[in-house]
Amino acid sequence: MKTIDTSYTVYSSYTKYLKKFPEIEIVNPQIFDNVVEKKEIVYNEIGERKLHLDAFYNKSKELKPAVILVHGGGWKSGNKLHMQPMAQHIASNGYACFSVEYRLSPEAIFPAGIFDIKNAIQFIKEHSKEFNIDVTKIAILGCSSGGQMAALIGATNNNVNFEEGNSKYNQSSEVNAIIDIDGILAFNHPESEEGEMASLWLGGNSKDKIETWTEASALSHTNKNTPPILFIGSQYPRFLAGKDDMIEILNKYSIFNQAEKIENSPHSFWLFHPWFKETVQYITNFLDKIFKEK
Repeated sequence: MKTIDTSYTVYSSYTKYLKKFPEIEIVNPQIFDNVVEKKEIVYNEIGERKLHLDAFYNKSKELKPAVILVHGGGWKSGNKLHMQPMAQHIASNGYACFSVEYRLSPEAIFPAGIFDIKNAIQFIKEHSKEFNIDVTKIAILGCSSGGQMAALIGATNNNVNFEEGNSKYNQSSEVNAIIDIDGILAFNHPESEEGEMASLWLGGNSKDKIETWTEASALSHTNKNTPPILFIGSQYPRFLAGKDDMIEILNKYSIFNQAEKIENSPHSFWLFHPWFKETVQYITNFLDKIFKEK
């Protein structure tokens, strides 16, 4: 049975930040004339459990890059609706966007959620003609815990240890770019302050499950095959713990990377004005550079 944790919502974050940031406003969904929306598409079934994604794609018939969006919530809460406004705006700029549901820690611990998202990528590639997608131009984007997952998914391209053996899809789950918004890169790191929520997802604390904590860190897998990456951080460096170490490795192999900071912002800044527009601008500029510039 699906277990739901509703502790992390857009409104709960809004009320949490309102006193410190009185200018804060929730970003609402927006309809764009050039974007098609299809909701609650089933991309996988695990027994009686159905996993869904929402698609937002540009009406142009030209093949377009795709962006898979992974919501945050401490690996235990949140849902794909949180990513809807961002998906709509990115899609309006000529992309196909997919906000993905995945199993959270109350339902299934690591690496189940990673398997889910990689299955979603395979499903999207399998249905590329329906969405007019160029399967060689796939980006994974995540926020907070979703950013951690996005970075790990990109850093483990073609790593059989992170592929579900019984996947029904023939397509690769490989991605060609990563966007990590305030998502940790290394759990065991001097800058990291991850505790209970990470322990719930990783099946134990950092002492009892040190190998799992290391294995779940994108930094542990960063190498010459890691795709280009954009980091967008809040004013709190701990949420991108391991970023500088990862950039050092990326630079060693001349892999394009870009790091941006949203000044004077709360964690979860991507859900709110006045930071939403700046965040989307960084994202679309990066995507255009990676996928559209000749």
